[in-house]
Amino acid sequence: MVSLGPQNPMPDLNSLIIFAQVIESSSFSKAARLLKMPTSTVSRRVAELERELGVRLLERSTRSLRVTGVGSEVLEHARRSAEINDAIANIASNHLSNVSGTLRISAPPSISDSLLAPVVVAFQETYPNVRIQAFVTERIVDQIAEGIDLAFRVDETLHDSSLVAIKILTYRHLLVAAPAYVKKFDMPKTPQELLNHRLLAFSFWKPENTWKFTHINRRDTTTITFKPFLSINEYNGLATALLSGAGICDFPPIVQPELIRSGRLVEIMPKWHFPIFHLSLVHLGNRYTPRPVRIFKEFASAKVRSLFPSLPA
Repeated sequence: MVSLGPQNPMPDLNSLIIFAQVIESSSFSKAARLLKMPTSTVSRRVAELERELGVRLLERSTRSLRVTGVGSEVLEHARRSAEINDAIANIASNHLSNVSGTLRISAPPSISDSLLAPVVVAFQETYPNVRIQAFVTERIVDQIAEGIDLAFRVDETLHDSSLVAIKILTYRHLLVAAPAYVKKFDMPKTPQELLNHRLLAFSFWKPENTWKFTHINRRDTTTITFKPFLSINEYNGLATALLSGAGICDFPPIVQPELIRSGRLVEIMPKWHFPIFHLSLVHLGNRYTPRPVRIFKEFASAKVRSLFPSLPA
């Protein structure tokens, strides 16, 4: 029997699995295809295993491979290593799929249908034993006092050092109007010309609003201040007003994105851009993060990017 005493280093588990696959396949190239790695890597890992053990495991020729006597003994252990590896992977996979618990999430109302609901539904399809309580609100929640595990926030400064924000989307608002409004009026070409139009705004009890613009040449900037004809502190309501031809408004592309994709709302003055926004997931910065929180955070980051594969930035 092969002895791996104190004078011998412990062989690498992955190298043993690769060696077993080479023998099963009777070919380095076939083993490489099954393992989805370069043939050169497979050959190198087997050679490194031989050096670690200090014995020759294979007799190589241009046409065939022959396992040595010592190699046959090592092969038995290598096969067991592969079986153990598969068993551990299955245990981990089953454990992840059996993640359970309750998640409390908050999000602004404007993204509850276009972002929050699709992410939550997809997450629970993968992890059906996780219960989710979603709190939809325009205000910034106190995550510690209100027991919120994760909060979707847009460009909020974190005043609490115990919170951590992870950016999951970057985008800018678009200046939009309905085609009916565009046909009815001459469209502005500069920000100052906007003051001759019916402007709508996302705001609450503010008599005036300010929009900051940067030209696509990245040199020219300008700011306009105006009194909106209609102001609402909720973008879905503004979308309804825009679709009726009520005016022009700055609009986030993550709110009812199908409106812009389908042309029901069109961009106005595309050479002048609004500032960049960031959508973040905010959670408590404890050393220990519960598994459902950690998994949802990673899942949501990937899912949100698939929901919005190309955003104006």
